[in-house]
Amino acid sequence: MRDTFAAATHEALDRDPRTALVLAAISAGMFRRAAARHPGRVIDLGIREQAMIGVAGGLALTGMRPIVHSYTPFLVERPFEQIKISLGHQDVGAILVSIGASHDTSAEGRTHQAPEDVALLDTLPGWTVHVPGHPDEVRTLMERAVPGDDLVYLRLSTHTNRAALPVGPRLNVLRTGSSRSAGVVVAVGPMLDRVLEATAGLDVTVAHTSTVRPFDHEGLSALAGAAGNADVLIVEPYLKGTSAHEVAEALADRRHRQASLGVSRRAEVRAYGTAADHDRLHGLDVEGIAKSARDFFLV
Repeated sequence: MRDTFAAATHEALDRDPRTALVLAAISAGMFRRAAARHPGRVIDLGIREQAMIGVAGGLALTGMRPIVHSYTPFLVERPFEQIKISLGHQDVGAILVSIGASHDTSAEGRTHQAPEDVALLDTLPGWTVHVPGHPDEVRTLMERAVPGDDLVYLRLSTHTNRAALPVGPRLNVLRTGSSRSAGVVVAVGPMLDRVLEATAGLDVTVAHTSTVRPFDHEGLSALAGAAGNADVLIVEPYLKGTSAHEVAEALADRRHRQASLGVSRRAEVRAYGTAADHDRLHGLDVEGIAKSARDFFLV
């Protein structure tokens, strides 16, 4: 995904003179050619993440379309006040593109992990949040985001699904339950392949989305209605329960049960380990998802 993002950004810089790239040292080596071609529109501020967002806000105020890129905690958590003020309060747009996801770079320790990112941006109005599950989705999302003027967060990961799916605000249905008692599982971004494998023996509808904000309330409501009840399990690659309020809003007109899978809120993980170790610890591997799905639906 990171390579696809870099290629799409090079193309955008060449094609659209309104586009600018703002960095804080991370990935600067991937954009040396672009910096040579467009020295005024590729800006590396060094390790100054707050300034990175401030500069992006200033560029946007002049009519530019800034693309801002770093590891998730350096892009969202550290400069959050600048995101709130320099972008949101100033009513200007930017495209924030993160790498590292929740714990892709677990070997770097907690400083490079930010499973809280989507929940944090969720406290601010106006953000479109994309969580692609395949590199081809990254290219499409970038091509759609660059011409706009809105606030976009694109969350990249080293985990990918085997195939790309259509991107957009609508849920994609991959499997339909055979009975009116079937529940609904919503897989976000790169969680799809694991969810399909984990739920292979359950009579459930499986849907996927790479766009979590805005959330497809209408689509989920229709799927839950078609299933005959409103039992919904959402599997997200970031903080557990981040989209619970979206599910509740989608199903506010009926009684429903819902459960969330994601990175646990209950304990601080201080061991480094691998990304697979973290997934297993949080129940986000195939076995963990399968157990949670059985416990939820087979009651």
